[in-house]
Amino acid sequence: MFRARNFTATIRQLLAWGLALLASALLAAPAMATKVAWPTEARFGNENIAVELFAEGAPQPRKEWLLALRFTPKAREWHGYWSNPGDAGQGMRLMLDLPDRWMIGEARYQVPERLIISGLMNHVYQGPYTVLVPISVPAGADVAALARVTGYVEYLACTDQICVPQDAVLASRPGGDFARWRAEAVPELSAPAFFDVGRKTLRLAIPLPAGVDLSDPHVFIGNEKLVDYAAPQEFRRRGDMLTVTIPLSEYRADDPSAVTGILAFGDGVGVAFGASPGDVPSGGEIVAGAKAAAVPPLWTLILGALAGGLLLNIMPCVFPILSLKALSLARAGESEAKARAEGLAYTAGVVIACVALGALLLALRAAGEQVGWAFQLQEPGVVVALLVLAAAITANFAGVFELPAISVSMGGERTGAFATGLLAAFVATPCTGPFMAAALGAALLLPVPQALLLFALLGLGLALPFLLLGFVPPLRRMLPKPGAWMERFRRIMAIPMALTALALVWLTVQLGGRPFGLIALVLVFGVLMALFVVGRLQRAGKMAWPAFGLVAAPFLVFALFALPNAFEAKGNEAEESLLAAQPFSRDALAAARASGKPVFVYFTADWCVTCKVNEAAAIERESTRAAFEQAGVVTLVGDWTVRDEAITAFLTEQGAAGVPLYLWYTPGASAPEQLPQVLTPDLLAAKASGSSRQADPAAGSD
Repeated sequence: MFRARNFTATIRQLLAWGLALLASALLAAPAMATKVAWPTEARFGNENIAVELFAEGAPQPRKEWLLALRFTPKAREWHGYWSNPGDAGQGMRLMLDLPDRWMIGEARYQVPERLIISGLMNHVYQGPYTVLVPISVPAGADVAALARVTGYVEYLACTDQICVPQDAVLASRPGGDFARWRAEAVPELSAPAFFDVGRKTLRLAIPLPAGVDLSDPHVFIGNEKLVDYAAPQEFRRRGDMLTVTIPLSEYRADDPSAVTGILAFGDGVGVAFGASPGDVPSGGEIVAGAKAAAVPPLWTLILGALAGGLLLNIMPCVFPILSLKALSLARAGESEAKARAEGLAYTAGVVIACVALGALLLALRAAGEQVGWAFQLQEPGVVVALLVLAAAITANFAGVFELPAISVSMGGERTGAFATGLLAAFVATPCTGPFMAAALGAALLLPVPQALLLFALLGLGLALPFLLLGFVPPLRRMLPKPGAWMERFRRIMAIPMALTALALVWLTVQLGGRPFGLIALVLVFGVLMALFVVGRLQRAGKMAWPAFGLVAAPFLVFALFALPNAFEAKGNEAEESLLAAQPFSRDALAAARASGKPVFVYFTADWCVTCKVNEAAAIERESTRAAFEQAGVVTLVGDWTVRDEAITAFLTEQGAAGVPLYLWYTPGASAPEQLPQVLTPDLLAAKASGSSRQADPAAGSD
């Protein structure tokens, strides 16, 4: 029964939006005819939202004369619209009969409200509202001859269930509370504002004193179809300048020559602005949007980044490269000077890689790209390159060829340690772990210098064990002494590297399809064959590496042309799951929460080892399925294997820089509970059982 009621409500909402579009069309149809004349009688009436036209005193030559349209809904459920109604609806159309050279100015509105239904945002007025209409009276105007102003207005009246067109024939009359209506109208910002249109975002620079309180800021854009109205807006402050970033609409046309709108501070207060093209500063302290209020103090983020990087050494994401680090640590026991040099070189490689990845991430986000941590593993070309690299390292460990940079027999090479550090950071950071999640999420919101500091500390934490071994002799003495066993150990370590390569083959197929994966395997075969030739020449004491280019080049050229043509984008359908998970979308989440049932949302990726471990250990379990069925839990899954801007934006709103992310929505709660990133086997079943007891209190007393 509950599902049926929810389904009916959804159908009613869809019908309401359809009726809104139909009513908008009915209002728009006679627009051309009304340029010359308008109906002498109302066609639709104004019984749902009544309208009256008031005049402030008598007009005077060379002065502004103010008229007011007062709209009064017959019940609270009815609402009207701002000049730009948002995703649906219709703004007011007004025609006045004025003497020659009397000019109608720009209408002045109150701050509108945001109304979101089924993921669509409208700019509305709930309750009585007033629109002020300034009239410019020319010099020498015969004001005594004007007894009253007549005209015609058409507009839309809606509830959450239905929309109907309204219209009225107007005749002005004296009276009205103009003092209050003037105070309610949004004042104009006197200082100039600027805007910049990027590839995917509109950025505004609005001068605003730093002391102005922004309790619930939002920018209502007057230009129709320019921005995504329902998308989160980010607000940053740099002194007396407020910068706003708003995602652009996918339906926008050409770039505007000017941008107008209302900056709402909260509680119905705001300013109207007009922006021209210009420079918009970057950076600044975030004051709203993307979980701004949840940013912890910087010192806690520093500790979190350091601890998170340290814990990455034992996270499943890092296990594939433990073979590289094990060999490097073994070499550290040879001499104190070499151990310190290697420790510093390895640390430099890790830190530089983390800072470079962080800087690239911040630059892409500043350019409007919706990307998050480990974005490099969402690119099929990068994964193919990692596959080739993993296969090459496997061959090196197996003794097929020698590469001095990572050769055990030539221990103590700083270049090799630096290269190992670069590789470790690049491969070891696709997932986020405990402590690290909050730090990386905050790094996307902080000013650039502080964000880069967090990325550097993340790298320092990842490199810290190796660095300590280089500078603490007692720790170094605990390592086994170098010897022939290291060559045998290197060959044993070829096994986990080979497993890593196989995992990357699977990921390549997941990202680009089977033909894409097959061509990648052809490329790997060519590279391995070239490395085999190199190894034969090395053992013969001959020049080897030119032969590598000759053998590998045809395979590289073939892959360069064949891989893009074979790529098949992965669909967004959810994979089979014991929990019958539905694909995540904002609409699906809204519908699930409206059902009144508990909702579990998890975000995963095929390249995230932590995600897959959690799914095997805690999510895809029969006990979890049974508990979810008993509690009626609705499950949604967001697959972030390939880049998905909607998922990235949602992750950012939740203060997360990457996956995994687990959210639990209790019925009636305003915000979700963020679950740990490492799930215990019984955690989800316990959450579902707790929801069952809350839904049925009597069950706990039997």
